[in-house]
Amino acid sequence: MPSKTKNKNPSTELVDKIVECALAKKAENLVVLDVYNLTTLSDYFVVCSANSEPQIKAICDSVRRGTPHKPWHIEGYEKLSWVLLDYVDVLVHVFKNEEREYYNLEKLWNDAPRKEHHY
Repeated sequence: MPSKTKNKNPSTELVDKIVECALAKKAENLVVLDVYNLTTLSDYFVVCSANSEPQIKAICDSVRRGTPHKPWHIEGYEKLSWVLLDYVDVLVHVFKNEEREYYNLEKLWNDAPRKEHHY
């Protein structure tokens, strides 16, 4: 299996659009984890949180409407405590604050280069 190289990664434009859409709905503590060289699961994880279910829904809807591609898979949209939007090369995690603390994805992927964004 050929290894990934950093020279070719078209996912950055999608990440930028996702970040813009999430921040437009006041996503909190938004972090982009570059997992490109750490896993074959995805190139990037976008992780953010919100205080309420309506805000989580608003963030997810904004990302879904504002990106040029439809997510390949959506998980957790019915319960709105942890929603995963799977764009294959980019995985978007929108957490309720308590769930984000509990699962602590940033600690699990501590080796990944990260970039924080604030609205």
